[in-house]
Amino acid sequence: MKKYLGDGMMLVTASIWGSGFVVTDIALKFFNPYQTMAGRFVLATFLIIIAFYRKVKKISRSVLWKGALLGTCVYTGFILQTVGLQYTTPSKNAFLTAVNVVIVPIIAFLIYRRRIDRYEMLGSMMALVGIGFMSLQNSLTVNIGDVLSLACAAAFAFEIFFTNIFVHEEDSITLTIVQFVTASLLSVLTMFLTGGTPTVLEKTGMLSIFYLAVFSTAIAYLLQNIAQSYTTSTRAAIILSMESFFGMLFSIIFLHELVTARMILGAVLILVSVLLSEIKPSFKKKETFKRADDDIR
Repeated sequence: MKKYLGDGMMLVTASIWGSGFVVTDIALKFFNPYQTMAGRFVLATFLIIIAFYRKVKKISRSVLWKGALLGTCVYTGFILQTVGLQYTTPSKNAFLTAVNVVIVPIIAFLIYRRRIDRYEMLGSMMALVGIGFMSLQNSLTVNIGDVLSLACAAAFAFEIFFTNIFVHEEDSITLTIVQFVTASLLSVLTMFLTGGTPTVLEKTGMLSIFYLAVFSTAIAYLLQNIAQSYTTSTRAAIILSMESFFGMLFSIIFLHELVTARMILGAVLILVSVLLSEIKPSFKKKETFKRADDDIR
């Protein structure tokens, strides 16, 4: 039951993050990207500190620099994603962001010289073809929003890579607190450097910020942390990759976004590449059992 509970919580998290692409698109009609990020992270930071105020006293020096690094990565990813959303569609933004799962093994190879196996290589090539179908225009040019979305995927890939290392060394909640505080400071600083606070506060815009802070940031991260104790990291990654599917689905339903056959083909290729990169341990295990079975025979 706990395994299914964890899977269900992960699916809820993926759907919340998928809806975040649509809500962010709405928020950008009332605020610029820097104001949107500041509102999102500041409110989410207050919520997580209130919820886990006892953890604040346990923050050590090592947690400070590690959390600050994670916060810098996650803010960079979110701001690139939000700015990119001004120039591309929510569904394309969602699927291009999902490429971060394919980028992670490449980062591991560059930093630790970990060999990229054939499943990761195949996934990377498939993702590139999918990106081409989704992003390349008839003139073979790439939209600036698509480039920013891919850069955002790289930033999230670094965040995932470093998180996998740091959570085995530090408490995950204290890391998250410092991560959120860092992202808040960066977002507020950037907001003031690029134009300051908004002068008009519309109800729809404020509700969008509230949703992004409470659901897409605070609750989504909390659900993910709890669910990780009930399911495997591989199953979690597969389910969370459905974020891009939900992003496309919500864009069609609520924003009436026009999706072409070419975009659908590109989206399917990217989604398959993400899943292929994540389920490769299952393939390897089956191959190992098959070889062992053959040896016994």
